[in-house]
Amino acid sequence: MTDTPLTDALAGRGRLLGFPTGYWLLNIIEMFERLAYYLVRSVVAIYIMQADDPHGLHFTAADKGTIYALWFAFQSILPTFTGGFADRYGYKRSLFFAITLNVLGYCLMATQTSFLGFTFGVVVLATGTAFFKPSLQGSLAQNLDRTNSSLGWGIFYWVVNVGAAIGPMLANFIRHDYSWQALFFTAAAVMSLNYLMLFTFKDFASGSDKTASPLQVLTRTLRTLSDWRLATWLAIMSCFWLMMYTLWDLHPNFLTDWNDSGGTAAFFRSSPLFPDKWAIETDRGLQVPQEILLNLNALLIVLLMIPVSWLVRKMRTLESMVIGMGMATIGVLVAGLTNLGSVFLLGVMGFSFGEMLTGPKKNEYLALIAPADKKGLYLGFVNIPVGVGGLVGSKLQGYFYGNFGEKAVLAQKYLAEHAPGGSSWDGRLGSLDAAAGVARTEAFVKLQQVTGLDAAAATTLLWETYDPHLKVWLPFAGIGVAAIIALVFFARAARKWADMDA
Repeated sequence: MTDTPLTDALAGRGRLLGFPTGYWLLNIIEMFERLAYYLVRSVVAIYIMQADDPHGLHFTAADKGTIYALWFAFQSILPTFTGGFADRYGYKRSLFFAITLNVLGYCLMATQTSFLGFTFGVVVLATGTAFFKPSLQGSLAQNLDRTNSSLGWGIFYWVVNVGAAIGPMLANFIRHDYSWQALFFTAAAVMSLNYLMLFTFKDFASGSDKTASPLQVLTRTLRTLSDWRLATWLAIMSCFWLMMYTLWDLHPNFLTDWNDSGGTAAFFRSSPLFPDKWAIETDRGLQVPQEILLNLNALLIVLLMIPVSWLVRKMRTLESMVIGMGMATIGVLVAGLTNLGSVFLLGVMGFSFGEMLTGPKKNEYLALIAPADKKGLYLGFVNIPVGVGGLVGSKLQGYFYGNFGEKAVLAQKYLAEHAPGGSSWDGRLGSLDAAAGVARTEAFVKLQQVTGLDAAAATTLLWETYDPHLKVWLPFAGIGVAAIIALVFFARAARKWADMDA
Protein backbone atom coordinates (compact mmCIF):
# COMPACT_ATOMS: atom_id res chain seq x y z
CA MET A 1 0.00 0.00 0.00
CA THR A 2 1.40 3.38 -1.04
CA ASP A 3 1.54 6.09 1.62
CA THR A 4 -0.46 9.24 0.96
CA PRO A 5 -0.39 12.63 2.76
CA LEU A 6 -3.50 11.53 4.67
CA THR A 7 -2.03 8.21 5.82
CA ASP A 8 1.25 9.94 6.68
CA ALA A 9 -0.63 12.47 8.82
CA LEU A 10 -2.61 9.76 10.60
CA ALA A 11 0.63 7.89 11.27
CA GLY A 12 2.19 11.01 12.71
CA ARG A 13 4.66 11.40 9.84
CA GLY A 14 3.15 14.23 7.83
CA ARG A 15 4.41 17.82 8.17
CA LEU A 16 2.87 20.74 10.04
CA LEU A 17 4.58 24.10 10.52
CA GLY A 18 7.97 22.63 9.68
CA PHE A 19 7.76 19.62 12.01
CA PRO A 20 6.38 16.09 11.55
CA THR A 21 2.76 15.69 12.68
CA GLY A 22 3.94 13.16 15.23
CA TYR A 23 6.02 15.85 16.90
CA TRP A 24 2.87 17.86 17.66
CA LEU A 25 0.91 14.81 18.84
CA LEU A 26 3.73 13.96 21.24
CA ASN A 27 3.63 17.51 22.57
CA ILE A 28 -0.08 17.14 23.34
CA ILE A 29 0.63 13.95 25.29
CA GLU A 30 3.33 15.78 27.22
CA MET A 31 0.96 18.67 27.97
CA PHE A 32 -1.67 16.35 29.51
CA GLU A 33 0.97 14.59 31.60
CA ARG A 34 2.46 17.86 32.84
CA LEU A 35 -0.99 19.33 33.56
CA ALA A 36 -1.77 16.36 35.81
CA TYR A 37 1.67 16.52 37.40
CA TYR A 38 1.65 20.24 38.22
CA LEU A 39 -1.94 20.06 39.36
CA VAL A 40 -0.52 18.00 42.23
CA ARG A 41 3.13 19.06 42.52
CA SER A 42 2.37 22.78 42.83
CA VAL A 43 0.49 22.31 46.10
CA VAL A 44 1.32 18.86 47.49
CA ALA A 45 4.09 20.28 49.72
CA ILE A 46 1.34 22.08 51.66
CA TYR A 47 -0.70 18.88 51.94
CA ILE A 48 2.29 16.90 53.16
CA MET A 49 3.75 19.10 55.91
CA GLN A 50 2.12 22.51 56.43
CA ALA A 51 1.39 22.63 60.16
CA ASP A 52 -1.60 24.98 59.88
CA ASP A 53 -3.43 23.24 57.02
CA PRO A 54 -6.48 21.67 58.73
CA HIS A 55 -6.88 18.90 56.13
CA GLY A 56 -3.20 18.09 55.50
CA LEU A 57 -1.09 15.13 56.59
CA HIS A 58 1.04 17.21 59.01
CA PHE A 59 4.24 15.26 58.35
CA THR A 60 7.52 16.92 59.37
CA ALA A 61 9.97 18.70 57.07
CA ALA A 62 12.27 15.67 57.38
CA ASP A 63 9.38 13.39 56.35
CA LYS A 64 8.67 15.58 53.37
CA GLY A 65 12.37 15.50 52.48
CA THR A 66 12.32 11.71 52.48
CA ILE A 67 9.15 11.55 50.35
CA TYR A 68 10.57 14.01 47.83
CA ALA A 69 13.95 12.25 47.77
CA LEU A 70 12.24 8.96 46.86
CA TRP A 71 10.10 10.82 44.32
CA PHE A 72 13.22 12.13 42.61
CA ALA A 73 15.08 8.81 42.85
CA PHE A 74 12.35 6.88 41.07
CA GLN A 75 11.16 9.63 38.73
CA SER A 76 14.47 11.02 37.53
CA ILE A 77 17.23 8.50 38.24
CA LEU A 78 15.33 5.40 37.11
CA PRO A 79 15.00 6.83 33.52
CA THR A 80 18.76 6.30 33.26
CA PHE A 81 17.82 2.67 32.75
CA THR A 82 14.26 2.88 31.42
CA GLY A 83 15.47 4.98 28.46
CA GLY A 84 17.34 2.02 27.03
CA PHE A 85 14.30 -0.20 27.54
CA ALA A 86 12.12 2.30 25.67
CA ASP A 87 14.53 2.11 22.71
CA ARG A 88 14.50 -1.67 22.86
CA TYR A 89 10.82 -2.49 23.47
CA GLY A 90 9.09 0.43 21.73
CA TYR A 91 8.04 3.91 22.74
CA LYS A 92 4.25 3.42 22.58
CA ARG A 93 4.31 0.26 24.65
CA SER A 94 6.40 2.03 27.29
CA LEU A 95 4.04 5.03 27.22
CA PHE A 96 0.99 2.84 27.85
CA PHE A 97 2.70 1.24 30.84
CA ALA A 98 3.76 4.65 32.15
CA ILE A 99 0.28 6.18 31.87
CA THR A 100 -1.21 3.27 33.79
CA LEU A 101 1.25 3.66 36.66
CA ASN A 102 0.66 7.43 36.77
CA VAL A 103 -3.10 7.02 37.07
CA LEU A 104 -2.70 4.39 39.79
CA GLY A 105 -0.21 6.60 41.66
CA TYR A 106 -2.54 9.59 41.78
CA CYS A 107 -5.40 7.38 43.05
CA LEU A 108 -3.18 5.98 45.81
CA MET A 109 -2.13 9.48 46.88
CA ALA A 110 -5.80 10.42 47.11
CA THR A 111 -6.70 7.51 49.38
CA GLN A 112 -3.61 6.85 51.53
CA THR A 113 -2.96 9.05 54.57
CA SER A 114 -0.28 7.10 56.45
CA PHE A 115 3.36 7.93 55.79
CA LEU A 116 4.08 4.53 54.21
CA GLY A 117 0.84 4.44 52.22
CA PHE A 118 1.18 7.94 50.80
CA THR A 119 4.88 7.40 50.05
CA PHE A 120 4.03 4.20 48.18
CA GLY A 121 1.59 6.16 46.02
CA VAL A 122 4.32 8.70 45.27
CA VAL A 123 6.75 5.91 44.30
CA VAL A 124 4.19 4.33 41.93
CA LEU A 125 3.57 7.72 40.31
CA ALA A 126 7.30 8.42 40.06
CA THR A 127 7.98 5.03 38.48
CA GLY A 128 5.36 5.75 35.84
CA THR A 129 7.00 9.07 35.08
CA ALA A 130 10.37 7.30 34.83
CA PHE A 131 9.02 5.25 31.92
CA PHE A 132 7.08 8.18 30.46
CA LYS A 133 9.93 10.66 30.13
CA PRO A 134 12.44 8.73 27.97
CA SER A 135 9.65 7.13 25.91
CA LEU A 136 8.13 10.51 25.09
CA GLN A 137 11.42 12.37 24.69
CA GLY A 138 13.01 9.53 22.71
CA SER A 139 10.04 9.64 20.31
CA LEU A 140 10.43 13.41 20.09
CA ALA A 141 14.15 13.20 19.35
CA GLN A 142 13.40 10.92 16.39
CA ASN A 143 11.36 13.80 14.91
CA LEU A 144 14.13 16.44 15.25
CA ASP A 145 17.57 17.05 13.75
CA ARG A 146 20.29 19.71 13.96
CA THR A 147 18.35 22.07 11.68
CA ASN A 148 15.32 22.34 13.95
CA SER A 149 16.36 20.94 17.33
CA SER A 150 16.78 24.27 19.15
CA LEU A 151 13.31 25.51 18.18
CA GLY A 152 11.82 22.02 18.54
CA TRP A 153 13.03 21.53 22.11
CA GLY A 154 12.06 25.11 22.91
CA ILE A 155 8.49 24.45 21.76
CA PHE A 156 8.48 21.23 23.78
CA TYR A 157 9.61 23.13 26.89
CA TRP A 158 6.91 25.70 26.16
CA VAL A 159 4.26 22.98 26.03
CA VAL A 160 5.53 21.58 29.34
CA ASN A 161 4.92 24.97 30.89
CA VAL A 162 1.45 25.33 29.40
CA GLY A 163 0.54 22.43 31.68
CA ALA A 164 2.63 23.93 34.47
CA ALA A 165 0.80 27.27 34.13
CA ILE A 166 -2.72 25.84 34.06
CA GLY A 167 -2.11 23.26 36.80
CA PRO A 168 -1.55 25.59 39.79
CA MET A 169 -4.53 27.79 38.90
CA LEU A 170 -6.77 24.73 38.63
CA ALA A 171 -5.28 23.33 41.84
CA ASN A 172 -6.01 26.62 43.63
CA PHE A 173 -9.69 26.25 42.70
CA ILE A 174 -10.07 22.53 43.43
CA ARG A 175 -8.33 22.41 46.82
CA HIS A 176 -10.23 25.41 48.18
CA ASP A 177 -13.68 24.61 46.75
CA TYR A 178 -13.60 20.82 46.99
CA SER A 179 -10.90 18.76 48.70
CA TRP A 180 -7.37 17.43 48.47
CA GLN A 181 -8.76 14.06 47.41
CA ALA A 182 -10.65 15.68 44.51
CA LEU A 183 -7.36 17.22 43.40
CA PHE A 184 -5.58 13.86 43.12
CA PHE A 185 -8.51 12.20 41.35
CA THR A 186 -8.68 15.10 38.86
CA ALA A 187 -5.00 14.55 38.07
CA ALA A 188 -5.71 10.86 37.43
CA ALA A 189 -8.56 11.78 35.06
CA VAL A 190 -6.40 14.25 33.10
CA MET A 191 -3.60 11.68 32.75
CA SER A 192 -6.13 9.13 31.46
CA LEU A 193 -6.74 11.33 28.40
CA ASN A 194 -3.39 10.11 27.07
CA TYR A 195 -4.82 6.62 26.53
CA LEU A 196 -6.84 8.21 23.71
CA MET A 197 -3.81 10.08 22.35
CA LEU A 198 -1.91 6.81 21.85
CA PHE A 199 -4.35 5.95 19.04
CA THR A 200 -3.40 9.05 17.02
CA PHE A 201 -0.03 7.88 15.66
CA LYS A 202 2.09 4.84 14.90
CA ASP A 203 5.20 4.13 16.92
CA PHE A 204 8.48 5.77 15.91
CA ALA A 205 11.38 3.46 15.16
CA SER A 206 14.30 3.92 17.53
CA GLY A 207 16.91 2.21 15.35
CA SER A 208 18.02 0.26 18.41
CA ASP A 209 18.80 -3.46 18.53
CA LYS A 210 15.46 -5.21 19.17
CA THR A 211 17.06 -8.54 20.04
CA ALA A 212 18.96 -7.31 23.11
CA SER A 213 18.10 -8.92 26.44
CA PRO A 214 17.28 -6.79 29.50
CA LEU A 215 20.79 -7.51 30.87
CA GLN A 216 22.37 -6.36 27.61
CA VAL A 217 20.30 -3.17 27.69
CA LEU A 218 21.48 -2.49 31.24
CA THR A 219 25.10 -3.20 30.32
CA ARG A 220 24.84 -0.81 27.37
CA THR A 221 23.51 1.89 29.67
CA LEU A 222 26.29 1.50 32.24
CA ARG A 223 28.97 1.41 29.53
CA THR A 224 27.72 4.71 28.11
CA LEU A 225 27.73 6.31 31.56
CA SER A 226 31.37 5.32 32.05
CA ASP A 227 32.43 8.20 29.73
CA TRP A 228 33.98 10.56 32.30
CA ARG A 229 33.15 13.63 30.22
CA LEU A 230 29.45 12.80 30.15
CA ALA A 231 29.55 11.92 33.85
CA THR A 232 31.21 15.26 34.63
CA TRP A 233 28.55 17.23 32.75
CA LEU A 234 25.81 15.29 34.55
CA ALA A 235 27.43 16.05 37.94
CA ILE A 236 27.65 19.77 37.17
CA MET A 237 24.04 19.93 36.06
CA SER A 238 23.00 17.97 39.16
CA CYS A 239 24.29 20.82 41.34
CA PHE A 240 22.34 23.37 39.31
CA TRP A 241 19.06 21.44 39.43
CA LEU A 242 19.56 20.85 43.16
CA MET A 243 19.33 24.62 43.57
CA MET A 244 16.43 25.05 41.14
CA TYR A 245 14.25 22.31 42.58
CA THR A 246 14.90 23.63 46.06
CA LEU A 247 13.23 26.83 44.94
CA TRP A 248 10.21 25.02 43.47
CA ASP A 249 9.80 22.43 46.21
CA LEU A 250 10.68 24.48 49.29
CA HIS A 251 9.10 27.81 48.40
CA PRO A 252 5.50 26.53 48.74
CA ASN A 253 6.12 26.11 52.47
CA PHE A 254 8.48 29.11 52.78
CA LEU A 255 5.99 31.44 51.10
CA THR A 256 3.08 30.14 53.17
CA ASP A 257 5.05 30.60 56.37
CA TRP A 258 6.83 33.91 55.76
CA ASN A 259 5.88 35.85 52.66
CA ASP A 260 3.73 38.97 52.99
CA SER A 261 1.92 39.35 49.67
CA GLY A 262 -0.77 41.65 51.06
CA GLY A 263 -0.08 44.42 48.56
CA THR A 264 -0.29 42.04 45.60
CA ALA A 265 -3.42 40.44 47.08
CA ALA A 266 -5.10 43.84 47.45
CA PHE A 267 -4.33 44.56 43.79
CA PHE A 268 -5.84 41.25 42.71
CA ARG A 269 -8.92 41.73 44.86
CA SER A 270 -9.54 45.26 43.53
CA SER A 271 -9.37 44.22 39.88
CA PRO A 272 -12.20 42.36 38.10
CA LEU A 273 -9.60 40.67 35.89
CA PHE A 274 -8.44 38.25 38.59
CA PRO A 275 -10.34 35.40 40.30
CA ASP A 276 -11.32 35.93 43.94
CA LYS A 277 -9.28 32.93 45.02
CA TRP A 278 -6.06 34.63 43.92
CA ALA A 279 -6.41 36.58 47.19
CA ILE A 280 -7.50 34.68 50.30
CA GLU A 281 -8.02 35.58 53.92
CA THR A 282 -5.37 34.20 56.31
CA ASP A 283 -4.41 34.83 59.92
CA ARG A 284 -2.10 37.56 58.58
CA GLY A 285 -4.75 39.21 56.46
CA LEU A 286 -5.31 39.05 52.72
CA GLN A 287 -2.55 37.01 51.00
CA VAL A 288 -1.87 35.46 47.58
CA PRO A 289 -1.70 31.61 47.67
CA GLN A 290 1.83 30.37 47.05
CA GLU A 291 0.88 28.43 43.91
CA ILE A 292 -0.32 31.64 42.27
CA LEU A 293 2.88 33.54 43.14
CA LEU A 294 5.10 30.73 41.87
CA ASN A 295 2.98 30.37 38.75
CA LEU A 296 4.54 33.53 37.32
CA ASN A 297 7.44 31.25 36.40
CA ALA A 298 5.33 29.05 34.13
CA LEU A 299 3.39 31.99 32.69
CA LEU A 300 6.61 33.78 31.68
CA ILE A 301 7.88 30.64 29.99
CA VAL A 302 4.60 30.19 28.12
CA LEU A 303 4.83 33.78 26.87
CA LEU A 304 8.55 33.97 26.12
CA MET A 305 10.00 30.46 25.68
CA ILE A 306 9.61 30.26 21.91
CA PRO A 307 11.00 33.78 21.21
CA VAL A 308 13.94 33.09 23.53
CA SER A 309 14.62 29.73 21.83
CA TRP A 310 14.61 31.46 18.47
CA LEU A 311 17.01 34.16 19.67
CA VAL A 312 19.54 31.66 21.04
CA ARG A 313 19.12 29.08 18.28
CA LYS A 314 22.66 29.65 16.97
CA MET A 315 24.32 29.88 20.39
CA ARG A 316 26.33 26.92 21.63
CA THR A 317 24.17 24.97 24.05
CA LEU A 318 26.88 24.99 26.73
CA GLU A 319 27.30 28.78 26.52
CA SER A 320 23.54 29.29 26.76
CA MET A 321 23.45 27.11 29.87
CA VAL A 322 26.23 29.09 31.57
CA ILE A 323 24.36 32.38 31.06
CA GLY A 324 21.08 30.80 32.13
CA MET A 325 22.57 29.32 35.29
CA GLY A 326 23.93 32.73 36.28
CA MET A 327 20.56 34.42 35.83
CA ALA A 328 18.76 31.64 37.69
CA THR A 329 21.12 31.84 40.66
CA ILE A 330 20.57 35.58 41.00
CA GLY A 331 16.83 35.01 40.79
CA VAL A 332 16.93 32.35 43.50
CA LEU A 333 18.79 34.72 45.83
CA VAL A 334 16.35 37.58 45.24
CA ALA A 335 13.34 35.31 45.73
CA GLY A 336 14.74 33.54 48.79
CA LEU A 337 16.11 36.48 50.77
CA THR A 338 12.86 38.46 50.90
CA ASN A 339 9.57 38.18 52.75
CA LEU A 340 7.77 40.62 50.45
CA GLY A 341 5.55 39.26 47.70
CA SER A 342 6.41 41.97 45.15
CA VAL A 343 10.19 41.43 45.56
CA PHE A 344 9.71 37.68 45.35
CA LEU A 345 8.05 38.13 41.96
CA LEU A 346 11.15 40.00 40.73
CA GLY A 347 13.21 36.99 41.75
CA VAL A 348 10.81 34.72 39.87
CA MET A 349 11.42 36.74 36.72
CA GLY A 350 15.18 36.31 37.09
CA PHE A 351 15.22 32.56 37.54
CA SER A 352 12.54 32.13 34.85
CA PHE A 353 14.76 33.70 32.21
CA GLY A 354 17.62 31.58 33.50
CA GLU A 355 15.49 28.47 33.23
CA MET A 356 14.54 29.34 29.65
CA LEU A 357 18.22 29.41 28.71
CA THR A 358 19.10 26.24 30.60
CA GLY A 359 16.15 23.83 30.77
CA PRO A 360 15.53 23.05 27.08
CA LYS A 361 19.24 23.30 26.29
CA LYS A 362 20.07 20.34 28.53
CA ASN A 363 17.66 18.21 26.44
CA GLU A 364 19.02 19.65 23.21
CA TYR A 365 22.64 19.03 24.22
CA LEU A 366 22.13 15.34 24.95
CA ALA A 367 19.94 14.87 21.86
CA LEU A 368 22.66 16.40 19.66
CA ILE A 369 25.58 14.37 21.04
CA ALA A 370 23.58 11.10 21.18
CA PRO A 371 24.21 8.42 18.51
CA ALA A 372 21.16 7.81 16.30
CA ASP A 373 20.39 4.44 17.92
CA LYS A 374 20.68 5.77 21.51
CA LYS A 375 18.27 8.72 21.55
CA GLY A 376 16.03 7.23 24.25
CA LEU A 377 19.07 6.15 26.26
CA TYR A 378 20.64 9.63 26.21
CA LEU A 379 17.32 11.37 26.79
CA GLY A 380 17.00 9.12 29.83
CA PHE A 381 20.31 10.56 31.04
CA VAL A 382 18.83 14.07 30.92
CA ASN A 383 16.88 13.15 34.04
CA ILE A 384 19.98 12.23 36.07
CA PRO A 385 20.80 15.84 37.05
CA VAL A 386 17.19 16.39 38.12
CA GLY A 387 17.15 13.08 40.00
CA VAL A 388 20.49 13.38 41.78
CA GLY A 389 20.07 17.08 42.45
CA GLY A 390 16.48 16.64 43.62
CA LEU A 391 17.27 13.61 45.80
CA VAL A 392 20.19 15.24 47.61
CA GLY A 393 18.43 18.61 47.67
CA SER A 394 15.27 17.16 49.20
CA LYS A 395 17.18 15.73 52.13
CA LEU A 396 19.07 19.03 52.55
CA GLN A 397 15.76 20.89 52.45
CA GLY A 398 14.40 18.63 55.16
CA TYR A 399 17.40 19.43 57.35
CA PHE A 400 17.73 23.17 56.73
CA TYR A 401 14.04 23.99 56.73
CA GLY A 402 13.17 21.59 59.51
CA ASN A 403 15.87 23.06 61.77
CA PHE A 404 16.15 26.69 60.69
CA GLY A 405 13.19 27.68 58.51
CA GLU A 406 9.78 26.25 59.40
CA LYS A 407 7.69 28.84 61.26
CA ALA A 408 5.94 26.28 63.47
CA VAL A 409 9.28 24.83 64.59
CA LEU A 410 10.76 28.28 65.20
CA ALA A 411 7.68 29.15 67.26
CA GLN A 412 8.40 26.08 69.38
CA LYS A 413 12.04 27.13 69.71
CA TYR A 414 11.05 30.61 70.84
CA LEU A 415 8.65 29.22 73.44
CA ALA A 416 11.28 26.75 74.70
CA GLU A 417 14.05 29.34 74.85
CA HIS A 418 11.87 31.93 76.60
CA ALA A 419 10.12 29.56 79.00
CA PRO A 420 9.54 30.91 82.53
CA GLY A 421 12.45 29.98 84.78
CA GLY A 422 14.86 29.52 81.90
CA SER A 423 15.14 27.09 79.00
CA SER A 424 15.39 23.37 79.61
CA TRP A 425 15.62 22.54 75.90
CA ASP A 426 18.59 20.36 74.94
CA GLY A 427 18.71 21.61 71.33
CA ARG A 428 17.22 18.49 69.71
CA LEU A 429 14.14 18.75 67.49
CA GLY A 430 12.79 15.56 68.99
CA SER A 431 12.49 17.17 72.41
CA LEU A 432 10.91 20.44 71.25
CA ASP A 433 7.31 19.39 71.96
CA ALA A 434 8.14 18.78 75.60
CA ALA A 435 10.40 21.82 76.00
CA ALA A 436 7.90 24.18 74.35
CA GLY A 437 4.92 22.59 76.07
CA VAL A 438 2.96 22.49 72.81
CA ALA A 439 2.78 20.41 69.61
CA ARG A 440 4.22 21.72 66.37
CA THR A 441 0.78 22.13 64.79
CA GLU A 442 -0.35 24.44 67.62
CA ALA A 443 2.90 26.25 68.42
CA PHE A 444 2.35 29.42 66.40
CA VAL A 445 -1.07 30.06 67.97
CA LYS A 446 0.48 29.43 71.41
CA LEU A 447 3.23 31.95 70.63
CA GLN A 448 0.62 34.60 69.86
CA GLN A 449 -1.14 33.90 73.14
CA VAL A 450 2.07 34.09 75.18
CA THR A 451 3.45 37.24 73.52
CA GLY A 452 0.15 39.02 72.95
CA LEU A 453 1.11 39.60 69.30
CA ASP A 454 -1.14 39.10 66.29
CA ALA A 455 -0.13 36.65 63.54
CA ALA A 456 1.67 39.25 61.41
CA ALA A 457 3.68 40.63 64.33
CA ALA A 458 4.54 37.14 65.63
CA THR A 459 5.77 36.20 62.15
CA THR A 460 7.99 39.30 62.09
CA LEU A 461 9.33 38.45 65.56
CA LEU A 462 10.43 34.98 64.42
CA TRP A 463 11.83 36.32 61.11
CA GLU A 464 14.01 38.89 62.89
CA THR A 465 15.03 36.53 65.69
CA TYR A 466 16.06 33.50 63.64
CA ASP A 467 16.84 34.82 60.09
CA PRO A 468 15.30 31.79 58.31
CA HIS A 469 15.92 33.35 54.88
CA LEU A 470 19.68 33.54 55.36
CA LYS A 471 20.09 30.13 56.98
CA VAL A 472 17.96 28.34 54.39
CA TRP A 473 18.73 29.99 51.06
CA LEU A 474 22.42 30.99 51.15
CA PRO A 475 23.71 27.38 51.21
CA PHE A 476 21.66 26.46 48.12
CA ALA A 477 22.70 29.58 46.21
CA GLY A 478 26.33 28.70 46.97
CA ILE A 479 25.85 25.32 45.29
CA GLY A 480 24.46 27.13 42.23
CA VAL A 481 27.52 29.40 42.03
CA ALA A 482 29.84 26.36 42.20
CA ALA A 483 27.92 24.75 39.30
CA ILE A 484 28.30 27.86 37.14
CA ILE A 485 32.07 27.97 37.63
CA ALA A 486 32.41 24.26 36.85
CA LEU A 487 30.33 24.54 33.64
CA VAL A 488 32.47 27.43 32.39
CA PHE A 489 35.55 25.20 32.55
CA PHE A 490 33.67 22.27 30.99
CA ALA A 491 32.43 24.43 28.08
CA ARG A 492 35.99 25.53 27.33
CA ALA A 493 37.27 21.97 27.42
CA ALA A 494 34.41 20.72 25.22
CA ARG A 495 35.68 22.81 22.30
CA LYS A 496 38.48 20.24 21.98
CA TRP A 497 36.08 17.25 21.88
CA ALA A 498 34.23 17.02 18.57
CA ASP A 499 31.68 14.56 19.95
CA MET A 500 30.87 16.73 23.01
CA ASP A 501 31.01 20.20 21.47
CA ALA A 502 27.48 21.41 20.81
